[in-house]
Formats: sequence, structure tokens, C-alpha cells
Amino acid sequence: MLSSPDLSFSRSVPVVVFNQLGELLQQTARAVKTAALVLTEAILSRVRVPVEWERQRFTLVVSERFTALLVGEQEQQSQLWEEILPLSTDGEHSSGSLIHTRLTFNLDAIASFISQLQDLFGCDSYTYQHLDNYRQILQPNDVTLQSQFSLLLLEYFLPQSTSESTTSTIKNLPEFYSCQPIEDALKKQVSQERLLNQVTTQIRKSLDLSVIMTTAIAQVREFLELDRLVIYKFETARVNNYNSLHPGIQKLRKYGGCIVYEARATETIPSVLDYQEKTCFSKNSSCWEKYRQGFTLVVDDVEKTYALEECFLDFLRQSQVRAKLAAPIIFEDKLWGLLIAHQCYNPRQWTESDKSLLISIAEQLAIAIHQSELMRSLTQEKQTLEQRVIERTMALRDALLAAEAASRLRNEFLATISHELLTPLTYVIGMSSTLLRWPLGELSQRQRDYLQTIHDSGEHLLEMINDILDLSQIEAGKAVLNLGEFSLVKIAENTLESLLEKAQAEQVTLKLDLQIDPKRDRFIADVTRVEQILWNLLTNAIKFTPEGGSVTLRLWVEDDTAIFQIEDTGIGIPDNQLTRLFEKFQQLDTPYRRRYEGTGLGLALTKQLVELHRGRIEVESTVGIGSIFTVWIPSQQTGALSQ
Repeated sequence: MLSSPDLSFSRSVPVVVFNQLGELLQQTARAVKTAALVLTEAILSRVRVPVEWERQRFTLVVSERFTALLVGEQEQQSQLWEEILPLSTDGEHSSGSLIHTRLTFNLDAIASFISQLQDLFGCDSYTYQHLDNYRQILQPNDVTLQSQFSLLLLEYFLPQSTSESTTSTIKNLPEFYSCQPIEDALKKQVSQERLLNQVTTQIRKSLDLSVIMTTAIAQVREFLELDRLVIYKFETARVNNYNSLHPGIQKLRKYGGCIVYEARATETIPSVLDYQEKTCFSKNSSCWEKYRQGFTLVVDDVEKTYALEECFLDFLRQSQVRAKLAAPIIFEDKLWGLLIAHQCYNPRQWTESDKSLLISIAEQLAIAIHQSELMRSLTQEKQTLEQRVIERTMALRDALLAAEAASRLRNEFLATISHELLTPLTYVIGMSSTLLRWPLGELSQRQRDYLQTIHDSGEHLLEMINDILDLSQIEAGKAVLNLGEFSLVKIAENTLESLLEKAQAEQVTLKLDLQIDPKRDRFIADVTRVEQILWNLLTNAIKFTPEGGSVTLRLWVEDDTAIFQIEDTGIGIPDNQLTRLFEKFQQLDTPYRRRYEGTGLGLALTKQLVELHRGRIEVESTVGIGSIFTVWIPSQQTGALSQ
């Protein structure tokens, strides 16, 4: 929250007024929602205090949102008061006694006062620590609360808002004790705070820098009753959010700076938006360097100030400037521009209040510029990112289309080649089988061995070609499941029986572990594909199981899902290579790689077939101990199901 300027004052007031001020502070403290510390001189009654504290009265309010200190020292009775005010019942002019009063919101002064209080109680006391805690939370006052306090202060001082006795007392005061200057200052302070709040609110609501600038200078010009208020922008400052078609933008580049916003009291006051700077108006002058350091220029009468600078004085006369007040607009430690107030016809005695307001508005405009710059940067980054996303998306789409085209061509090529190989390969297998059935006398043993090698190689090549065709169909989305009902137990037994001879040749024991309820034996799936899945997994297990090992096929059903588990006591698979297990044409790089044949298509095809049934496959493996492949295949609906 933006803090308001300090309202400190020091003057002599009657006791009744001092008491009202103390009550007003306490009333404001009660309005603070957070915890507030309120202390008066009553806390000193239990400690021995120095002489200078004996006649001192005070009210201290400390909170996170509102902090103030009212200090009063009773003065000697005035003869003037004795003549004006009647005696009280106890014979003393208690109501008319004067108290030299100081009211401040200055944090340093309040912190110093708290430190003096702490010293009275001693550093070992609880009060010392309590005061120290509140001294740590001192921070600028909330603008809303300070404005409310200012309004209440006005009500207390205005005659129509005071009590009858107080009004009578104030009316009887001599003229030099009048509170009118305080009233005027407070009224102006409240208006100034409202104006700052309006500008701050406008900055928060709008991201349009042009709207913020135009609105702010119009409000400030009206408040200060200026003839003209302008914003001067330097060429070195960024020109984003400024209309490039504005007539002054070309002068901004040509002359090093120009006025970009203007508010005038009437149309009769000449505009300076299109003025042209003279050569005597150099942006490298020492005055610019002062502005960069935060200097605020105050000129009550240009005729007196620039009497020895005839060139520049002529320029100001042409621009109809008689008095001016200029505050720098500093953005990111650089001089962005100037906020300049003009009186066009008469000199003006600029007050500290005028100067303070213009500086505060310039600071708020710098915040608006910073906010606009951030939004511009974010917008630019967003546009750049969106463009990169579009370009990346197009590149990925092109790469995807190219990959799909390449994959389609590869699958078509493999399918074509495979079909072309099937016909001659069928003849090779068929004729070699026929020759192997001839009597031993017609063929020698060596010839029969050659024929057997030809037959086995053909079978192996046929198996590989069929795997390639199956993979091509599945990846092309052309694979179809021919669903039917069958016995899970029967298919498991048949698969093991067909592999029994191969297992015996490898000296591996095949085991069947049926954990299935006979009533749940019937199952719906593509029986040929399920057999192919089991065949691939069992042959893989047999291949990588050493002599004397075992391979177990375990079967059970859960919730209409058939679960096949193939467990072996083979060589196992390293953990870092499990991710490559189901990739096409991949053989794991182990010491056994050269020992075992294979194309690397079996497990890849198996995974595709399982997923074609909307199932899943998982593997657990330990090197040197063995592997466990688990396959979940849900029961399918009858009929043909395509991928």
C-alpha cells in the first residue's frame, strides 16, 4: 500500500484539544483489524522517571497498518487565558492550560521515542522486550486509515463538528491560536491523498499506458489549478505503447526528445505538442544530469531565473511559460522523461505541497511505465513462443507424415518380398520333405543330412517370413482377430506337447501348472494367436535355459482374464536392457548373443499380439537365475475384432 506523506506538526493547543487528539488516535487504533499497541503516560506511574518526563504527556499507537505519536509538554499558565476562561471548580484553569503538542507519523521519530521508553524500564524487563517487538513492526501507514484519521481530525477542528463547550473555547481563543492553517493543510492533504489513490487505482486497472498518462495529468492539472501540465519524453527512452503516428514521434527522433502528453486548462492556452527545440536546448546540459540524479526543478518566474539566458528565455516566452515545476520520471535507474507543470501568464510561488505531489505522481507514472514494459515483454515473449510452437508443430507433423510414409513403404515392401519368397520356399520345404521320405537305399546318409539341413533352414526361414507378415499387418492396422470359444487347458497342453521334442533335444524339462477351475476353462479369443503367443514365449524360454534347467507354464483365470505365466531357470536379462526386450530386430547384448540364433522378432510380435487382444505383458528377470513372463488376456466378444 502506498504510504501518505508525513503530517507532523508542532504547536501549542489547549488541554481539551490535546485530549481530543489522544481520543482520536485511540479511536483510529480501534479501527485497525490487526493488533495495535496503545500507550499513554499512565504506564510511567510505576517507574521512576527523569525530571523531563514528569510534565510530559503522550499517546502512542503502533500497529502494522497505522502508527502515530502524540507528545505534549504542559506550559506555564498564560495571563491571557486567565482573563478569557473562567476558573474550574478546583480553582485551576485545567481546560485552558496550554500544552506544547507534537503530532508525528515519522517512523524514525517514533522508533527513537520507543527506544527512550525502553530505557526507562530497563533491558531486563518484559515491557522492554514488548516495546522492542512493536518497534520491529514499524512501517508506513495504510493510506486508507491515514485518510480516515485526517477526516476525523478535520471534524474535531471544524467548529460545526466540535462540542458546544469546545466550540465556545475555540471561539474565545486569540487569533494567533486559530487552527485554520491546520484545517486548510489537512483538507489539502486529504484531497492530495485521494488524488494519489485515484492515479494508483487507474494504474492497477489499466494496462494502456496512453490512457494512464492522459488521465493522470488531467487530474493533477485540475487539482493544482495549472494552466498546462505536460510529459516530456527523451529519445533514448523506449517508445513502445506510444503511437508511432503521433506527430511528435518524428521530432522525438530528430531533436532528442519531445512532449508526448499534454493537459491544458482551456483551448486558449497554446499547445506545445508540436514545438521545435532550439539549439540552446541541449539534452547534454548539466541540468539533464541533475534530473538523472532525482533533481526537481522549481522556477517561480522564468523572467528572473533565465534573465542571463536570452536564447532559452525567448524559447519559453514563445511557448507561453511564465513559471514551471519539473519532476523527473526515472525508470530502471534511467531518466525516461519529465513531468512539467506550467503557469502560462503569471509567476507562481510553488509550495512544498505542490512539489511533493508532482514528485509522487512522477513516481506513479514510472510504475505505470514499468508495468507497461513488463506487459510488452510478456506479449512479445508469448508471440515468440507461439510462433516457435507453430513451427515446431509443423516440423513434427512433417516428420510424422514422413515417418508414416516410410513405415508404410517399409511394410508394403516387406509384405511384397515375403509373399514373393513364400512360393519358392514352399517348394523347397515340400520337395525336401518328399526326398527325406525316400528309402535309405536310394539316398546316401550324407545326402539325407544335406536334405535335412535344407528342410530345417526352410522351416526357419518360413517362420521368420510369417513373423514379418504378421508384424506388417498389425502395424498397418489390418490384423483381424478370429474369435472363438476354446479350452484354455487344452491349448496349454497342446502347446507343451508340440514343444516336448524340442525341449528334450535341449535337455530342458517342461512343466505345466494348471491353477484353473474346470468350470472357468472355456474362453473366447483368437485361438491361433494365443497359441502363437505361448509358442513364442516357450521357445524363447527353452532357447535361453541351460541343460538341466526347467520351463514352467502356469495358467489361471481372474475376472474373465486368462493369465499365462512362463517361468524359466535360464540366463536372465540385465535390468538396463529390459526396455529393449520387446523392440523389433533387437538381440540383447550379452555374452550369449553369438551362441543363440534368432531374428529378434519373436518377442516384438508377441507383444503386438497381446495388445491386439487388449491385454498386457510384463517380465521379471534376474541375471543367472531366470525370467518370468506374465501375460494378461481378457476374454473377447464373439465375432471378428480388428485393431
